[in-house]
Parts: sequence; structure tokens; C-alpha cells
Amino acid sequence: MTMNLLRATIPLLATSTSAFTITTPTRVITSRIISRNSSRSSSVLRSNNTQLKMSSPTLDVSSYMTGPTPEGTEDYIMQQMMVRVKDPKKSLDFYCDVLGFKLIHYSEFPEWKFNVYFVAPVSSSTVQSTPAGRWNHCMTTPGCIELTWNYGSETEEGMVYNTGNGDATGTSDGNKVRGGFGHIGITVPNVYKACERFKDMGVEFHKSPNAGGMKGLAFIKDPDGYLVEVLPQGEMIAEDVDCMGVKAEGGEGYKDNSK
Repeated sequence: MTMNLLRATIPLLATSTSAFTITTPTRVITSRIISRNSSRSSSVLRSNNTQLKMSSPTLDVSSYMTGPTPEGTEDYIMQQMMVRVKDPKKSLDFYCDVLGFKLIHYSEFPEWKFNVYFVAPVSSSTVQSTPAGRWNHCMTTPGCIELTWNYGSETEEGMVYNTGNGDATGTSDGNKVRGGFGHIGITVPNVYKACERFKDMGVEFHKSPNAGGMKGLAFIKDPDGYLVEVLPQGEMIAEDVDCMGVKAEGGEGYKDNSK
């Protein structure tokens, strides 16, 4: 599995065969969603040439994709992102047993009453046997997730940490927070097969692959309610029915989860 922590999400059409086009001052990006069932009646399909254009204002991003790396940053690594977790055992079970990551380093700070656990999508053969070796390996491994456990949180009732997605957890007035954090992301060879496995393991879904208007991707929840997006390692292909029995046709469009 490959981490996909940084990406640009583009709303996809709800049709079984469709295209979207985003026009920038320098380039056009085009993609399609294709049903696996090519024998379906064309009456079910909308226009094969349906296009979406990004509404103004657009941003010319070409300069961010070209040119030399800024001097002094050549060896920088996108090494980690951190989330606080209520129960480290439940979180490690999820990230290691459900998502297939490995614990590559951990540190305990009883004097400050917290521990940290670094998980990453690596083979167990790369995990080092000494604390110093694990630290060095961790600090040079891209795409780690640091799970921070503050002692005592596991005994609190209900959810402890705000997920950033229209969540009222931790607020004094009970109103939902429009948070900035959105989700963690992974990619898998086949989203539909992965989600069948997640369902069998009792994982909670925020969005199954065919739910809503964006087909071929899913959102599941970790034990603290943080969203994990599941994307394909290749073309976005919508299958007729997903693990929750949702059909590919129909569904509403993009939903802003922060609200």
C-alpha cells in the first residue's frame, strides 16, 4: 500500500462513463470513470462527453511543478503527520491489522504522561531491532503517521478528539467545528476488494465506493473517527455494486465534510 497524504481532490461525475476537464491557463486535465460492465444499456449512461470546468477563480500552478528544488531543501522528507488517539491498542490494531502498516518506532514519556507510536506502510523486514536503529529508520521513512496517546484518555467516555470534519467533540457550546483537517489517504490496487475486506473486519464506513456522486473511492473511519480515504492505484473505475450494496448510478455530488 502506498500512502497518499498530499493530493488534489477533484469532484467526479456520478455517471458510469463520464469525463471531467479542468482548464488552467497552461494545461487541461482530463479523466474518466468507466463502468466495469460494458454491456449495460446505453440508456443508463449519460453523455460520454459530459465535462466540468473549474469555476473561477482558477490558479496557475505550473510554476510549482517545474524548476529546480530550492537550495537547501534537496534532502527534506515528508516524514509524518500526527493525530492524537484515545486508545493506542485500538489505533495500532487498526493501522497495523486493517491497513497493513507496521510500527517502526515508539517512544514512551512517563514523566510527561504520553507515548508516541510511528506507523508506516513498510515491510516488517525493514523494522530495526534497536531504539537507535528504529529512530533513524523512522526519520528517513516518508509517509509515517505519529499516533500520540495522552495517558488517561482511554478511560474517558465517548469520543475524545475532534476530527475536524463537522465535529462537535470537545466544543464548549456543542456546535460543530468547521475544522481544517480533512483525512489521511491510502491507495490500494482495487478499492472495491479492499472495502469488502474492511467491511468483513467491521470497519465503519463514512462513504462506500459508490455512495454519493464520487464513484470508485471510499472513506473509512479509524477508532477515533478520523477519516481515511481509499483511492485506487490507477484509473478511477466504478463497479456496478459496492460492498454495501450501493449501485453506481445516481448519488449526490461533492460534499464538504468540514461543515
